[in-house]
Amino acid sequence: MPAPPASILEQPVTVLGGVGPERAALLAQLGLRTVADLLHHRPRRYEDRRHFHPIRELTAGESALTIGRVVAAGVKRWRRGTRSLFELILEDGTGRLHCRWWNLPFLEEHFHVGDELVVFGKVRSLKPPTMDHPETEVVEGDVDRSIHVGRLVPVYPLTAGLTQRVLRGLVWRALRLAGAQVPDPWPPVTTATGLSRARALQLLHFPEQDGDAEAARRRLALDEYFELQLRLQRRRHTLQTRAAALPCAGDNRWMRPFLARLGFPLTPAQTRVLREIRADLAGPHPMRRLLQGDVGSGKTVVAACAALMALESGGDVAFMAPTEVLAAQQFERFRAWFAPLGIPVALRTGGRKTAEGASPGPGLPGVTPAPTLTVGTHALLEPGYDPERLGLVIIDEQHKFGVAQRKQLVRKGRYPHLLVMTATPIPRTLGLTLYGDLDVSVIDALPAGRGVLRTFVRGAERLPRVWEFVRAQLARGRQAFIVYPRLEETDPVAGLKAVLTECERLRAALAPHRVGLLHGRLSAEDKARVMAEFRANRVQALVCTSVVEVGVDVPNANVMVIENAESFGLAQLHQLRGRVARSPHPAYCILVAAARTAEARERLRVLEETTDGFRIAEADLRLRGPGELLGQAQSGAPAFRFGELETDLALIEQARALARDWLARETGPPPGGTPPSAGAVVSVAADEAPKPPGQGTTIG
Repeated sequence: MPAPPASILEQPVTVLGGVGPERAALLAQLGLRTVADLLHHRPRRYEDRRHFHPIRELTAGESALTIGRVVAAGVKRWRRGTRSLFELILEDGTGRLHCRWWNLPFLEEHFHVGDELVVFGKVRSLKPPTMDHPETEVVEGDVDRSIHVGRLVPVYPLTAGLTQRVLRGLVWRALRLAGAQVPDPWPPVTTATGLSRARALQLLHFPEQDGDAEAARRRLALDEYFELQLRLQRRRHTLQTRAAALPCAGDNRWMRPFLARLGFPLTPAQTRVLREIRADLAGPHPMRRLLQGDVGSGKTVVAACAALMALESGGDVAFMAPTEVLAAQQFERFRAWFAPLGIPVALRTGGRKTAEGASPGPGLPGVTPAPTLTVGTHALLEPGYDPERLGLVIIDEQHKFGVAQRKQLVRKGRYPHLLVMTATPIPRTLGLTLYGDLDVSVIDALPAGRGVLRTFVRGAERLPRVWEFVRAQLARGRQAFIVYPRLEETDPVAGLKAVLTECERLRAALAPHRVGLLHGRLSAEDKARVMAEFRANRVQALVCTSVVEVGVDVPNANVMVIENAESFGLAQLHQLRGRVARSPHPAYCILVAAARTAEARERLRVLEETTDGFRIAEADLRLRGPGELLGQAQSGAPAFRFGELETDLALIEQARALARDWLARETGPPPGGTPPSAGAVVSVAADEAPKPPGQGTTIG
């Protein structure tokens, strides 16, 4: 049988009058191939054309919108035709406005005497009134007047060869042709807002009064948030109904001696989080938990305790870190902690293809040798790592990994428990979208005995004083990190300094103190050697890239200098300065920057004013958006067309509640009770199915 005819919404844009192959190709460059694509092409701003300024009332130095008719136009040329000026004169009955474009002579073909022209720009002078390179739009006929003049007018993202007037007219025609056929995909959203999707699209493109466009955007964003929240909650429901948890709460036989040997008590925040984790590990469903804690809050100790619970229960544990430097450091730390207990600890990284384990030592009397904790990088995802009884997966600095990588590691077992950790605090809006089906724990207090961290922003002209200060700290026995944004200079014009270039200069500037070099291109052995020398204070200053951003712990280092600080994100700068203030000594972070823009100055000022990671993350989200904060490609952050995570917290919470009610009617209450508390990771369901029986064993 022939296929049913496609909805008008699914028809190509060529069904609209005025769209031939050439214009269709231009629209395709904007991703606009169907009528529905046109209807969902969001304006980037609006121009109030309800009130035009008469030319005689224009003010020098201010931007203004006016309208009139072209009474003269022409091109002047000089320097043998190499320079030109196209000028037209606009008249509105109150005066004349000169509009000028330098070295754009082809514009003479686009404007003609008699054209009615809308003009927006900054008035350069009043003798005569003049605008240079204003935005313009020709008004043609009564239909154009109803669309382009006398109303709030949408201004769209464009591509070369397409004008605002043409695109606005196409959207207008698409709304008249197909607007009424736009369905409401999620009835709860329409009921909650009292606004259909079709009406919202009409008001988005052609608002009738102030506030209409924002109300329409919020209505359309609610559809996006509802769909995402429903998907997340369905995944969690599927996990809870299909997967039996591995009992991994432990019996404290290793936990007690471990805590006794630590040499310091856990903070109340760490103790509270561990109670939450133990409850999950003893529960009926696999744990899916996000652990947030600011830099230096003690997440690694919490991870060690969680690992001990699983190990005591007979399960293997995988601990995945984003870099070889961090994996090697965590391996050494866990080996020092666990070897006295008789627990094997192995290392698996790209530079070490086979697991390297420490001899577990004699262990405790009468205790059977434990399963293994394996610390590694992405190498844990390779086929060579195949644990027999994977009970717990811990992912450190989870935003450095993609969603697919997390799923791949979890599938190494039969629905193991999952704990993901981050020292990059996640704003609540991101938590509810990107991590909407994980339970969340927060370590909201730092351990006692940490030195005060002070942050300073300095211009490049102050560098001699900066190096003088660093030398003084090194002379007192302290150590310093010095971070650059690039490995080598590829574009000197950009003004970004590079590690390989600056290292030799710093060896001279900081002499007689030893300066080491660390970057991502070094071999695993060289990285380990440099870090070992730095930890032992045989190297006093470490010149490096942002490879030290996460997890690196050298308590004696109390100075962090970051050059070209304006080229880093706020969250990344906060992570970098977290490498210092890890001992009782006062710590200093010096941001050397050429903050030429107001946004750059505001970002760096936030770091001077606070060390609160959550405030910093919120500021980074507001200033740079979610893609910059977490890295959309790596994090799997959803791309919203209408949603604005910087401001939409209330909308996201509303969508979450609507989706919960919808799912409850669809499936009944979730087996584990209500959905998780605020915020959390796209976790396993059918798409994280375990490996076939026989490749892993359920822990009894």
